[in-house]
Amino acid sequence: MTPLLQVESLTRRFGGLVAANQVDLAVHAGEIVGLIGPNGAGKTTVFNMISGSIAPTSGRILFDGNDCTGRPPHEMARAGLARTFQITSLFPALSALENVEIGTHRHKRSTVWSACFRTALYRREEVEVRAKALEILAFLGLERQAHVSAQHLPYGDQRKLEIAVALAVEPTLLLLDEPAAGMSPDQSTRLIETIGILKDRGISVLLVEHHMKVVMGVCDRIIVLDHGAKIAEGPPAHVANDPKVVSIYLGREVVHA
Repeated sequence: MTPLLQVESLTRRFGGLVAANQVDLAVHAGEIVGLIGPNGAGKTTVFNMISGSIAPTSGRILFDGNDCTGRPPHEMARAGLARTFQITSLFPALSALENVEIGTHRHKRSTVWSACFRTALYRREEVEVRAKALEILAFLGLERQAHVSAQHLPYGDQRKLEIAVALAVEPTLLLLDEPAAGMSPDQSTRLIETIGILKDRGISVLLVEHHMKVVMGVCDRIIVLDHGAKIAEGPPAHVANDPKVVSIYLGREVVHA
C-alpha cells in the first residue's frame, strides 16, 4: 500500500551544519507515527520541511501520491496537511472560537465581494463555520472557553486550542510538535485518548514528543533521530529496548547482564 506520506533521503544543511541527513520515513493512512530523539536531533527541521516552512537541501517529499517537495505551507494545508508548533502560534487577542474559525479558511467558497455585501452564501457559511468550530472545541473539551481570548487560556489549553485550529483545516495528516508540553498528567492522558480518536476518524498523525508516556501510549510505530540521522525504527516496545536508543536517552552504553 502506498504511504500517505513518503519522505525520501531528506536532507537540510545550514552552512556547515547538517540538521537532517538522508532521512527516510513513511506514514500510512490510519497510522500514528512518533518521531523522537534528543534535543538537536533534527525532529523539528524534518517537520518544517514536510510542512513547507523550509525547503530541503535535497531529497523528496511525497504526500497523497504527489511530489510536494518545497511547496509552501498554504499549499500543503490545501492538500490536507496541518501542523502545530513547539511555541503556540495562536492569535492571542482573539477568542478560542475565532482562532478555530480562521482555521476553516481553505474550505470557504464565498469571496471578498460576498463578505462586503453579506450575501446569502456568506451568511450561510458563517453559520456553518461557527457550528463546525464549536464542534471542534467541544471535541477537545474547550467549549466553555470558546469566548475566552487565547492569551488568557492556561498554557495546557492553549496547546489544545492549537490542535483545534489544525483540525479546522480538515487534514488527512496532522503533524503535532510536542503537543503535551505544559500539560498536566491528567491532560496528557486525555491527549492520548484524543489522538486515538483522531485515528478512528481517519486522520493520520506524525508526532514529535518528549513525553514518553504519550509516545508509548499512542504510537503504532516510532522513528528515532540523532544528530539529524535515523538510528532506529519499529513498534514502541522494540524501539524502547533498542541499545542505541537506550544509550542516547540514558547518556551511556547499555550494559547487558
